Amino acid sequence: MSRKYMIAGIDWRGCTLAILLSLAAAGVARAQQPVAPEQAPIVSPTQVQPPEQGKDKPATHITPEQAKQLFSLVDELIKFSSQETGLPIKSDVKRQITSRAAVESYLKQKFEEDESAKRLQRGEIVLKKFGLLDRDFALKPFLLALLKEQIEAYYDSKTKTVYMLDWVDIEEQKPVLAHELTHALQDQHSDLEKWNDQTPNEVSVNYLEDTDHLAKDEMDTAREAVVEGQATAVMMDYILKPMGKSLVKDPEIMDAVKQQMSANENSPVLARAPIMLSESLLFPYREGLSFEQDIWMDQGQAAAFAGAMDRPPTSSWEIINPLEYEKKHLPAVPLLPDIHPFVDRLYKPYDIGQMGQLDLHILAEIYGGDDAARDLTPAWDGGIYWAGQRLSAKTPAELASTKSISIFYLSSWRNAASAQAFAALYASALGRKYSGLKPDLVAQSSSPAALSTGSPEPISVEQVYSTDEGPVMITTRGKLVFVTESFDLELARKLTALILDAQGTGEMKMAKATQPRAPSLRLFADARVGNRKGPSAVSSQPQMPGSLSQDSQNMDPLTANLIRFFASCGVMKAPVEAGIQAGK
Repeated sequence: MSRKYMIAGIDWRGCTLAILLSLAAAGVARAQQPVAPEQAPIVSPTQVQPPEQGKDKPATHITPEQAKQLFSLVDELIKFSSQETGLPIKSDVKRQITSRAAVESYLKQKFEEDESAKRLQRGEIVLKKFGLLDRDFALKPFLLALLKEQIEAYYDSKTKTVYMLDWVDIEEQKPVLAHELTHALQDQHSDLEKWNDQTPNEVSVNYLEDTDHLAKDEMDTAREAVVEGQATAVMMDYILKPMGKSLVKDPEIMDAVKQQMSANENSPVLARAPIMLSESLLFPYREGLSFEQDIWMDQGQAAAFAGAMDRPPTSSWEIINPLEYEKKHLPAVPLLPDIHPFVDRLYKPYDIGQMGQLDLHILAEIYGGDDAARDLTPAWDGGIYWAGQRLSAKTPAELASTKSISIFYLSSWRNAASAQAFAALYASALGRKYSGLKPDLVAQSSSPAALSTGSPEPISVEQVYSTDEGPVMITTRGKLVFVTESFDLELARKLTALILDAQGTGEMKMAKATQPRAPSLRLFADARVGNRKGPSAVSSQPQMPGSLSQDSQNMDPLTANLIRFFASCGVMKAPVEAGIQAGK
């Protein structure tokens, strides 16, 4: 992604498309939930050996004396973290020095056993179907390389232990410890094992489960942003304190932090990562930090720390728009009617979730570059997707192929012109995903709703393309765009009519919570310090029959699984180095 237009600030919560699907963005054990000590060997200060002469060693490798110093710093730094957050110290935190080999073993085991990693790998095929990852991209080995480069430390909420790495320079470990010990205080306040695990692990297979899944999937992403945002805020203030500065007194520092996070000068693996991966890794730190800074400045320390833990945001929309969280607003989302009578005969449900504004920005950047992302992101007004795998796919090769997956994607826009622009952009990018692309048909029709009411507005424009993976149909109706890929045309048209008609028309088109609908997401930067907008008018909408309840309004963005998985692995190098550089 071009850094000229960095979304100020994940999910892709989505490692879902439920990311990786669930599009993957993905619940999660934090790395903060690493392998047990007996599975990842740990090293006490007296066991740390200095580098041997003539052997290749990491550029930095702490000595036994430095390890003892780090151990003693834990008690000092947790007091600092407690003062910064207002979260009390209720018990001692265990501490360990761990080796590179142990961390690599932990990561490999995490890929085999961690639920978020499993969802991530399962959702890889959906990300590729959407074109968010190249068809030949090998996700697992790249993620292993990326995490080996990025992990700086981690707190294990199961064993109540902070793990420090024996190859990270001691001076760099000090702010890292301030970060990770904030997780220990959060754990003592809210029990992170339970607090951080709200997302269902299983794929939804019926309408009620679809509703439940959409209601809960984004909760983990929002909570990860709170957890990492708070810890990064404490780390930043630890770095800034010697200069007499802080995030609250000097809010302009956020711009420098974001700029440094985008630089990746010392992170060659991250620098060549696909946009989807780099944005998912940085989202909880960048957007979470901005969220915490705004709440801290507006409502004080208690609201930003204990308050955000006790009343956590439920969606990435609230993280990106802190003012809406402060007002206790919830986002409206498109309705998803019961699709199972139409799809279950041919498909096994594979993934479901929200295509959030971040996901849309990434999609537009990949499809059309900076200009498309810049122009379309502010006009986004919601989106949902569903993926199914053909029951006829049996062999491992068939199951691993994007040909076995069919998807539909409904996007809502703030105006009809933006909807038409997005439909054209989506169509122009089909050639990058499919071979044998051929335009087949363009047709116009009025919806049944328009015919029954006499309204001239909902005229549908249908574009059909043939590809090597089956038909693609893009239908534009007013402010809505509905895409089906790889469904046969008869089923595609049934799904299009069912889902578009369910949205209604005009002010009734969006599902509504029991509270008034909050304004649509703006550009991420609009909600940030230094570029904050005044309150927008909030219009209420009558409750639609069959619309989702208030508890069902929080849907899973495409990037969820990636965000949860990265956050579960520990604090990352990029935000740590960004903080250090910004503080200079």
